[in-house]
Formats: sequence, structure tokens, C-alpha cells
Amino acid sequence: MKIRIDLKIIIFMLIFYLTHQLRIYLIIMFFCIFHEIGHLLAGIILKVKPEKIEIMPCGLSISFYKNVTNCKIKELIIVLAGPITSALLAILSQNIKFAYIMKEEAVYSNILILLFNLIPIYPLDGGRIIKTILDIKLKNNKNNNIINKINYIAIIILTIISSIGVFYYKNFAIFLICIFLWIMVLREKTTKSIDILQGK
Repeated sequence: MKIRIDLKIIIFMLIFYLTHQLRIYLIIMFFCIFHEIGHLLAGIILKVKPEKIEIMPCGLSISFYKNVTNCKIKELIIVLAGPITSALLAILSQNIKFAYIMKEEAVYSNILILLFNLIPIYPLDGGRIIKTILDIKLKNNKNNNIINKINYIAIIILTIISSIGVFYYKNFAIFLICIFLWIMVLREKTTKSIDILQGK
């Protein structure tokens, strides 16, 4: 299994440090590990081999070998395992004490991870859930166009909301995350275009 680190994480850490939010950022990244372990365990149980783990500015991401696409139900279970893990941790954190992490921070971080990952933008869990359901229901090549439209609608709405948040709360970290999501959306569209040209 390959491990890749996105060096943009250094920029994120610097900005969160300058905005006095480094502690909560590190706590969120810590709980992101558990979120991804949820995906990993589901994959292992369903006998799907993990291919790569990426450490990104907005968390971690685990990908599995393409043979998972032969069974969309397995894929859906693996995708849902992450948000379910975060939801369970948010509930259990009220009774579990983590070293150096307050109960409120643990609950807040896991709820934030849950909500962030359920944003309907591919390749976040929310986008993956929609894509997998579309693959099951439609079974044609129009899915990418639908996912692209959903991506753009979601990111535009999110940009408006984050702009309001930056204006009222002066929290530029929100806008930074939004920029990162724009990069993800644009990169995903480019990747799909390349795949179509290559006949994938």
C-alpha cells in the first residue's frame, strides 16, 4: 500500500497557526485517521485490497484497487463506513476521554469531519455515495455529467456560504478550505476528461 503526502498541508498548518487555530486543526486531522480506519476496516472485511493512503490538507483519503467497482454494493458500504465511524465517535466522545483533547473538542471535530465528508462533492464521501447510487440505478455513461453538475452546484453554494462566514467571523481558514475544494472539483473534471479521451 502506497502512502502519499500532499505538501500543501504545510501551508494549511502555517495559516491555521497564524489564525490561532492550529490546535483544532491538528485534532481534526487526528480524528480523520479514525474516519479512514473505518473505510479501511470495511474494505478488509469485504476483502477489498487498499491501494493508497493520501495525507491531504483537509484530512486523509484511502483508495482501493479498482476491482471494488465490480460490486457497487461493496463500494457503497466502504464509503458509508467513514461517516458512520465519525458519527459513532461523536457520540462515544461524550463518554471517552482522549489525552490532551477535551470532550467538546472531540465531539465538535467528529461532527465537523462527518458534515464535511457528506458534502455532495466528488471525491468526498458524499459525492462518492451519490456516484455509487447513480452507477447502480442508471448503469450508463451519463453519470459523470450528473456528478460534474452536482459538484459545481455544491461548490458554488459552499463558496457563497463560506464567503458570508469569512465576512462575519473573519475566519479565513473557512475560505482556504473552500479553495481546496474548488481545486478538487476542477482536478476531478480534468481527470474525467482525460479518462474519456483515453477511452476509460
